[in-house]
Amino acid sequence: MKRLSIVASILLLGVTLFGASAFASQKIKVAGIYTQPIQQKWDACLHKALQKAADEGKIEYVYSEKVSNTDYIRVLREYSEKGVNLIVGEAFGISRDVRKVAKDYPKVAYLMGDTFGPSDPNLSVFDNYIHEPCYLMGMIAGKMTRTNKIGMVGGYPIGEVNRLFNAFMAGAKSINPAVKFKVSFIGAWYDPPKAKEFAYAQVESGVDILYAERAGVVDAAREKGILAFGNVNDMNKEENGTDIVVASALWNMDSAVNEAISLVKQGKFTAQDYKEWTMMGKGGASLSPFYEFETRIPAEIKVKVMEAQEAIKQGSLAVKINDEEPKSTF
Repeated sequence: MKRLSIVASILLLGVTLFGASAFASQKIKVAGIYTQPIQQKWDACLHKALQKAADEGKIEYVYSEKVSNTDYIRVLREYSEKGVNLIVGEAFGISRDVRKVAKDYPKVAYLMGDTFGPSDPNLSVFDNYIHEPCYLMGMIAGKMTRTNKIGMVGGYPIGEVNRLFNAFMAGAKSINPAVKFKVSFIGAWYDPPKAKEFAYAQVESGVDILYAERAGVVDAAREKGILAFGNVNDMNKEENGTDIVVASALWNMDSAVNEAISLVKQGKFTAQDYKEWTMMGKGGASLSPFYEFETRIPAEIKVKVMEAQEAIKQGSLAVKINDEEPKSTF
């Protein structure tokens, strides 16, 4: 009798493990909801990570783009009603309403860009934490500027942009205390002509290096014959930046997205802040290759940058997260 009981327990354990393993190998349904076209770099980063997971057979993926904030909640509820397991999107400006939806659908997992914290039981949040490679770019810019004036053109003065600018400025000042900055915000997430216009004005003020947080700035740098640094995507290769963009601070959502997918499959998804998954330590942020600038960046600064990069990854160098609005210093 005791032997039969043991055998039955082993069989039950095997069935349980097999069931969990089978579920973990199944595709789950994932929806992406984007306020901008998927070509816009911020949303493109999310879309690329989810499309990659779909191409690898991990998920079934559908998405909606160019969804305005006034229509966002309707689309969010529609996907939540359709049996989607995980929804990835953004809650900036509509966080309170998104949280209400999440509470109405406790069986759906939500991973949303948001400046506020997670909300139990099923709303996890993330933001753009690529301030560490921005600091490294600043080090290079501080060494390569000849006028000691650097321009920075961004979308809006919100935390996710401010922290990048502040880290870039701190990196530059760590190498060149004499450097000064011109900071401009165009009041839009995607308006290349306007970004270009602001960049022109900064060049007229004497800057000889531009930090291109927005699309359009690299074109201005090319036309004015000065150097630039890129943001989120590899602007040297993706935004006509050859011989112009020295390096870019890259954002990669693969790690965060794969973590969320894995937890949903295991039935272990909870409300968390995915901040660490978007930083250098877990592969969510990185410094791009230097390409044709490999031999044009002074050797001594490259050594310092590589040392700082390793220190960041090892945890011995912490780049300060400063979400306060940066100001021009000249």
